[in-house]
Formats: sequence, C-alpha cells, structure tokens
Amino acid sequence: MEKRSYAWFEKRRRTKALDLAQEQITKAIDTVTLLNQAMRSISEGKRKEATQSIETLFKVEEEVDRLRAEVFVELSKGAALFADYREDLLHLVKRLDTLADHVKDAARCIEMLGDTPIPKEFTENTVHMTSLLVDCGHALKGSIEKLNLNPAEAIEGAKKVEGIEHDIDQYYLKTKASFVKFGPNVNAGVMVILDDLIEFIEQAADMAADTADYIVILSSRE
Repeated sequence: MEKRSYAWFEKRRRTKALDLAQEQITKAIDTVTLLNQAMRSISEGKRKEATQSIETLFKVEEEVDRLRAEVFVELSKGAALFADYREDLLHLVKRLDTLADHVKDAARCIEMLGDTPIPKEFTENTVHMTSLLVDCGHALKGSIEKLNLNPAEAIEGAKKVEGIEHDIDQYYLKTKASFVKFGPNVNAGVMVILDDLIEFIEQAADMAADTADYIVILSSRE
C-alpha cells in the first residue's frame, strides 16, 4: 500500500511539472508570435507597432525564465523513482528557455536597427522565417500536450517540428545568399545586425528541433 501511495505521489509531482512545462511552451510561443508581429510591422513601415511588440516580447520572455525556475524547484522535490524522466524533463524546459532567449536576441537586433532602411527581400524572407517559427512552436506545444495523453501522437508532433525546422533552414540559406546581392548598398554595421538577426531565428528553430528530440525520449518513458 505504501509503495502504491508513493508511486501516486511521484505521478502527481511529474504531472505538475509537465503542466508548468506546458505553460512555459505557451509563453515561448508568445515570444515567437510577437517576433513575427514585429517583423511584419517592420515590413509595413510601422516602426511604432514593431517597438510595442518587442517590448511585450521582453516581458513575456521573463515569464518563460520564471517558469523554468518553477519546474526546477518542482522536480527537485521528486525522488529517484523517476530520476531519468526528471532529467529529460529538465533538459526539455532548459531548451524552451534557450529558445525564448534566441527569440529575444533576434528582437534586440530589430531594436538596434531602429529606423534604418532594410532591403525588402530581407524583410520578406525574415517575415516568412518567423511565420514558420510560429508554426514550429505550435507543433512543439501540441506535442508536449500529448505527452501524458497520447505518447504516440506526441512523437508524431515532434516529427512535424523537425520538418518545419528544415523549411526554416532553407529560408535561412536563401536569405544568407541574398546578402551578396544587396550587401554593397548596405552599411557594414547594418549587415552585421541583419546577419545576427537571421542567425538567432535559425538557432531558435534548431532549439525547437532539439526540444522535440527530448519529447520523443519522454514519450518513450510514458
């Protein structure tokens, strides 16, 4: 009877940690959505709206970081009964936090550009990259939500993340190649920031795919 009660306690602890992780991915997706909104505003010449989206993004990213800390505290209360699961879940929430960090860094690049004119081709490609990143985030969220309910569907969702990440990578390479064309007409400092901007978007996509790998591992433990 005592062993059964202990197992129930551990299951409850794990469920609470997963609930926090699901809240964290929701906030992480919010940062991605706000980045996409900022890029769309830039492409439409709406600098004030872009600034508002970025300011909100910074606040939401702080929430992502807070939730990561809450998951760590929750899992520190668990015992060795599910030590492997706990370790994998810790890796997952760390990656969600890092994903939001990359999104925040991309937003900082937009902020640094200020009113600087940006080549139209670059903004169009970047809007598309951030749109795909939003899709990637939603696929990741759906996958995490299925962890407790349907592990097989969680794995399928993780595979979708991998596919979208591949599409983002293709746009990343396309945008990099475009630098050769408009580079001579753009200030060197601006070029560095534009390069950093798409690097951070691509790194966020990579982190989403890396997080999806841990969802597959966690699903196999369910």
